[in-house]
Amino acid sequence: MAEEMFQKDETLRMRKRLIGQSCRLFFSDDPVKIVRARGQYLYDENGVQYLDCISNVQHVGHCHPAVTQAAAAQMDLLNANTRFLHDNIVHYADRLAATLPKKLSVFYFVNSGSEANDLALRLARQYTGNKDVIVLDHAYHGHLSSLIDISPYKFRKLEGQKDWVHVAPLADTYRGLYRHDHPDPAQAYADTVKNLIDDMHSKGRKISSFFVESLPSVGGQIIFPRGYFTKVAEYVRAAGGVFVADEIQTGFGRVGSHYWAFQLQGEDFCPDIVTMGKPMGNGHPLACVVTSEEIAGAFTANGVEYFNTFGGNPVSCAIGLAVLDVIEKEDLRGNAVRVGNHLKDLLKQLQIKHPIIGDVRGAGLFVGFELVKDRVDLTPATEEAALLIRRMKEKYICLSTDGPWENVVKFKPPMCFRMEDAERVTEEIDLVLREIQDASLQK
Repeated sequence: MAEEMFQKDETLRMRKRLIGQSCRLFFSDDPVKIVRARGQYLYDENGVQYLDCISNVQHVGHCHPAVTQAAAAQMDLLNANTRFLHDNIVHYADRLAATLPKKLSVFYFVNSGSEANDLALRLARQYTGNKDVIVLDHAYHGHLSSLIDISPYKFRKLEGQKDWVHVAPLADTYRGLYRHDHPDPAQAYADTVKNLIDDMHSKGRKISSFFVESLPSVGGQIIFPRGYFTKVAEYVRAAGGVFVADEIQTGFGRVGSHYWAFQLQGEDFCPDIVTMGKPMGNGHPLACVVTSEEIAGAFTANGVEYFNTFGGNPVSCAIGLAVLDVIEKEDLRGNAVRVGNHLKDLLKQLQIKHPIIGDVRGAGLFVGFELVKDRVDLTPATEEAALLIRRMKEKYICLSTDGPWENVVKFKPPMCFRMEDAERVTEEIDLVLREIQDASLQK
């Protein structure tokens, strides 16, 4: 029997009473109540349609029939503890392996990106025998205690930095230490990591891992200079550590040209450990860690069994397989290239018209544009960005901001996002930015 559907005000009242207030809603001043969704569209309780530019979790589109059918069929047949032998988990691992470098061949299935990153930390420490971790400034790797410890985005607001955590500058060529005009920003930023390692060694500390989002999202939709990972990996491995690529936001073809965002760094680059999550299950909790036989062997050799009751269960793997099928059959990587390039081109045209747009960047359907009060000092236009988001919501378009100053408007829509969606959203952004400009001139 279906539960009663409340009026929006009653739902909000009950949420405030029953749900932890740190669990914030989108558009918290006036939340949208969504009751159904399909593709790249959300529908509220009154049937009003919203264009969804932010739900990267629903990777192949909200409620894709192939995914929901696969889930229901397997749920009707069997769902069981992952200690029982079953075909789905090996089929799925084999399909994933085909998208990755050959070295990455051993899979551990879990339920969330946070679980995946926590396990990656354990693998790295077991293999290297070391504890210390290098991360990038503004990084976010998950909400478990172990991951808050390596997420400057979180720990700077809480207990602060642990002595075994070392923070390197974010390799941001727009507003970072080394910018577009630097002759070799990849080498310059890699050298900051080497300097950290040298400093650690001088204090008798040893690195277990360099932990990095292949494309930082919370950090502001950052695109790293090509070659940066290769140089960093060389320094990290020489010091006895391993390179962990967090693909939880960016994997499964979001960048279009490649299946994994770390591949943007060069065809020959291969991390030692890759974590994946959000888009894997199209909204179903499914995540994974993949690594080499050597690292997995060291983890097994510790004599402590690893098991995950739900990770890789038959239903989850059936869903994961269906997502892979949809990506291929609907050419969603090709769509990400075509629509993502069109979106960036449209935003760059807006950049010419609106001085407040300081930078447009992205790969595939991972796109951001940064609002600044001036293009010389790059003063973040945080209030204007928040106003833009509110006004776009009034136009039935869901966007959000990220970056250290919440001034980067981000696009991570379902991969079925279309050319006309890109045109609609940029036309409305143009109108709102004109309003903001006119209002500032009248002050």
